[in-house]
Amino acid sequence: MISLQRLLAKDDKFFDLLEKSADEVQKNVLALIELVKSSDLTSPDIVSRIESFNETRRNETRIANEITEELCKTFVTPLEREDIESLSSALYKIPKNLEKFAERVTAFQAYLNNGLSFEPQTNILELMGETMTQMIKSLRRNPKLDVIKGQNNRMLALEAEGDKLMLELTKELYLTCGTEPLKCYIVRDLYDLLERTIDRFRDAASIVFRIVLKNS
Repeated sequence: MISLQRLLAKDDKFFDLLEKSADEVQKNVLALIELVKSSDLTSPDIVSRIESFNETRRNETRIANEITEELCKTFVTPLEREDIESLSSALYKIPKNLEKFAERVTAFQAYLNNGLSFEPQTNILELMGETMTQMIKSLRRNPKLDVIKGQNNRMLALEAEGDKLMLELTKELYLTCGTEPLKCYIVRDLYDLLERTIDRFRDAASIVFRIVLKNS
């Protein structure tokens, strides 16, 4: 079996691009945290904050396109082509989801309670973003399988925590604003976007784990 170490010796450009992609995702999560902490989502500076989400999504698109171009031009790749494409696609979907969340949470601020908090979800996303970045940046260093397995298990545990949180928040939502269907719909849509983003992180981590497992 070809070892990951031999594969890594061939070309680093794909690892450079994947790491850049992971960095953009991490910046996006930090931007999300700052956005939901804002006490007034209708203030003028919100426009510039939303633009940061748009910029990250554009950067992710550019990196994903560059990875596709390099795959077309490169005969020998350090990892299997399908794995590179799958990981690139999984990372791209994260800023895309968070961009939608940012746009909707500001557009429908008038329908949201002042006391509504997305902090529990953003705490999970922050931890997942940190772990995901560590996993991707370790790929070029021939990571030990047990280390990656532990990180992947952590991502799975965080995803399970997100599922439990979603159920609890949905129950609370229907109890507190069940007579206001529009508000219920808007908040549930925002919850869904954050849960979907958590799932995207889990998917990306599973791909990294599969790559290391396949080449160990």
